[in-house]
Amino acid sequence: MSQQKTLPTGSDVGAFLAQVEGAARQADCARLVALMSDVAGEGPVLWGASIIGFGSYHYRYPTGHEGDAALIGFSPRKGEFSIYLMGVYFPESKDKAEALLARLGKHRMGKACLYVKRLSDIDEGVLRELMELSVREVRAHYV
Repeated sequence: MSQQKTLPTGSDVGAFLAQVEGAARQADCARLVALMSDVAGEGPVLWGASIIGFGSYHYRYPTGHEGDAALIGFSPRKGEFSIYLMGVYFPESKDKAEALLARLGKHRMGKACLYVKRLSDIDEGVLRELMELSVREVRAHYV
């Protein structure tokens, strides 16, 4: 079985965030760190080279594949933020997640990832609700 690539590194989150270009993007990063720390109840940890995760859980799929992942997290990519919300994809949370996403503002959605260019494009209260939903669902399934 292949080795998991994205794991906590122990690297300095502050040093990583200091490299983010632009005062507005750095302010958005600080806001996301505060919001996710509050929702997850745990501080930031650098996972791999560029994901800031909050909390963690161990998963095991029916195929036997297993590993560890951040409960919620984000990555300040070049053109947009990737916000990781695995819990919004469970069948039990699908309708609630879709209703929240409809109210969120300017975004696009990937498989388990929400993409936003800047926090001013979205409703932070709705983002918080999405994070809370995701954390609740992941904890219900894996923790």
